[in-house]
Amino acid sequence: MKFLQLLSRKPGKLEVLFQIPFCQKQFPYVCLATSTCLYSKKKKVNSYEHVDQEKYKNLVYSVTSYKTSAQTPETISEENNLLYGPPDKHRPPVKAETKIPKNWVPLINPNKRIPLPNSDSNFPMKIALQKTTMPSVTRILQQTIPPQQAFYLERWKQKMILELGTDGFAEYTKNLFLQGELFHAALESIFMSEEMATKEQREDVATSGYLSSVQHVLKDISEVKALESAVQHETLQYLGLVDCVAKYRGQLCVIDWKTSEKPKPSLKNTFDNPLQVAAYMGAINHDANYDFQVSCGLIVVAYKNGSPAHPHFMGPDLCSQYWNKWLLRLEEYVDKN
Repeated sequence: MKFLQLLSRKPGKLEVLFQIPFCQKQFPYVCLATSTCLYSKKKKVNSYEHVDQEKYKNLVYSVTSYKTSAQTPETISEENNLLYGPPDKHRPPVKAETKIPKNWVPLINPNKRIPLPNSDSNFPMKIALQKTTMPSVTRILQQTIPPQQAFYLERWKQKMILELGTDGFAEYTKNLFLQGELFHAALESIFMSEEMATKEQREDVATSGYLSSVQHVLKDISEVKALESAVQHETLQYLGLVDCVAKYRGQLCVIDWKTSEKPKPSLKNTFDNPLQVAAYMGAINHDANYDFQVSCGLIVVAYKNGSPAHPHFMGPDLCSQYWNKWLLRLEEYVDKN
């Protein structure tokens, strides 16, 4: 009988932990053993032993002589500024320089004399637009439209063509233009006190929604001085056709009536319309045919579904800002042509 012994190596001797009987024929080459290998390991080399300690003695002393770090937030900031430059703190965006028109003409004509009010001149002026080589306000704005605005306009156009087709889009724009004309004619009838015409136009499906939309605005309009009347700036040489000049809540305004299928609750939604109003104001103030001057504007956006129109009032300061923008667009047009 053979025995399988499990030995444990201890310093100076071997100790038998246990032994198991086994048959050598069944396991001719089996031998189990556990032991702790006692090899003489080489001593690890300390990399710091080869450092020139004398050379770095002062540095080590300066670091270890402080109980706390010698650096403070201020010194760290100074060090960072020295190494990487001052931090790039968030600053408000720098406003672009406000361009000043080269040929600046005041919005209000200082040389225009205003006659005393005449009770016989309450009838609104209506001067026909004459054919001339002088550019119109609409043409000038169309040819100087900003790139971003042109991009959105073209994208809208392509979207509508995709939905309606080329012929369908042409018919759509034609109907919009026609509705605008009918709406302006209906308003003119109201201001001219043509009761019969007003009643007929209110029953017209094409204008009934728009007229319902502006009812609350019409209550604040009085003393109409001009309707669908041509205006011309004699100094800057441009012309246009103003929709209406009347008082809105006591302030004499150039009023521009606009139609829209989408809500335009703020002035910025009207794009170039404020510039158009400012251009008409300047033309009236420098046109000898008109014995008054205007310093305010009003853009009224009416809706086909009859929802309340959005009136956007432009006071004297705001009109002056848009007048300067208009002069820049006019200069751009002149440079192109």
